[in-house]
Amino acid sequence: MPEFHPSSPHHTSWFASRKYSLLFLSLLAALIIYPYAENHGFGYYAFRIMGSAAIVFCVYAASFRRSLVIVAIALSIPAFTQRILNLSANASALSILNIVLSFSFDAFIVVVIFRRVFGPQKPTSETIFGALCIYLLLGFAFASIYGMLSLLDPHAFYLNPAVNTHSVPDRLDFVYYSYATMTSLGGAGIAPVSGEARSVTVMEALIGVLYLAVLISRLVGAYRHPSE
Repeated sequence: MPEFHPSSPHHTSWFASRKYSLLFLSLLAALIIYPYAENHGFGYYAFRIMGSAAIVFCVYAASFRRSLVIVAIALSIPAFTQRILNLSANASALSILNIVLSFSFDAFIVVVIFRRVFGPQKPTSETIFGALCIYLLLGFAFASIYGMLSLLDPHAFYLNPAVNTHSVPDRLDFVYYSYATMTSLGGAGIAPVSGEARSVTVMEALIGVLYLAVLISRLVGAYRHPSE
């Protein structure tokens, strides 16, 4: 099946050659602004703008085939609803389904980018950015898993009242905990209690370490020293 290009080459050549770097910058900006998302000032609107841009660039990163674009757009709707319109969640079936679909969006984009980035072609600077996008998307994907575990079991995670002003963890807590786990820093103030939460935490920690140590280092090495 031929690759799909959303517009004419004259309009997409610059964006197509920098789709991973643009996605990386939007994901990084959304992650930096995330702690201010619950405010009603500049941070509130800045997060929604950058979060929307990150989702749009995620869809664009999957625009290699028409079928991939259709799936990405369909899965982006619940991701947009969960992350941009409503940060809170409840234990309803609709809320759990929305989290599952949001996770599916992250997983789908990760798989699409992974197949392009770690293919047989010679790595470029954009390839490195694509690999970094996968790393950031994995953090958001695991945050969705933690959110689902918390909905299914309200006691799956414990928030230390000494360093938290609320007793029930929300999306922001799980984003913080996810990246703290993946980078092996440890999320101070939040701890996994249930067996499922601890198991997923261990898996994310291993994936984070192995991804950086094996795949990223291999990719950077091939980029610096291409084979003759």
